[in-house]
Amino acid sequence: MQAVLAVLTAAALISAAAEEKEEMDSIRILSVTGVDSKAHDWKERSQAISRILAEDRRFEVRVVEDPEFLAENDLFDYDVALLHFRNLKPLARGKQMKANLSRFVKQGGGLVVLHGVSGAFPDWPEFRNLIGRVWGPNHGHDPRGPFTVKIVNTEHPVVRGMKDFKTDDELYVGFAGDRPIEILATARSKKTGKDEPAAFVFQYGKGRVFHTPLGHDGKALLMPGVAELLRRACAWAAGGQ
Repeated sequence: MQAVLAVLTAAALISAAAEEKEEMDSIRILSVTGVDSKAHDWKERSQAISRILAEDRRFEVRVVEDPEFLAENDLFDYDVALLHFRNLKPLARGKQMKANLSRFVKQGGGLVVLHGVSGAFPDWPEFRNLIGRVWGPNHGHDPRGPFTVKIVNTEHPVVRGMKDFKTDDELYVGFAGDRPIEILATARSKKTGKDEPAAFVFQYGKGRVFHTPLGHDGKALLMPGVAELLRRACAWAAGGQ
């Protein structure tokens, strides 16, 4: 009897270990930064993002401090491209970057974009479809300060179970774009008096795209609700729930 129990116990442990390994399968994230406007300290923001993502043991994060890395075929080795840069001028390898990034997402790669990326690639018309919304002619933002982010789609996997949360950030307004998007969270703008998108998702080809205009700096990103939203977004964009 004891021998039978020992065998059953060993089998249960093996099964549990296998399930844990399956749950812990790594998610390869490419964190792309390196250029931005003077209003954004990309190094501080990058450090905050790495700190946030380190809390999920599934994530294997590589930080590249040159957006032109997107022109390399190595991009296709990753599950998620996390963009947090803004190129003020056209980039030397821009043509290949655009082709790679579009193909990466169409083929099933995940895309997560933050804050000032809404103003990147102003010379690329398809970019507004790739990230859902871009800065419009009258774009701007509320004064930096505290506000509440309201979860408006409680059934979507990215925000399911999350409560409304406080942050301290710039709230962008004046987006342009007309592709269908699924808004997950909003925030009331002092500037427009309207509920502006704070997070939204959509499908681009076979790939999942998550876009939030939040994340002005390290302080904004490290707010607990924002950090949780970013971790969930990366897992979802990689194909998880």
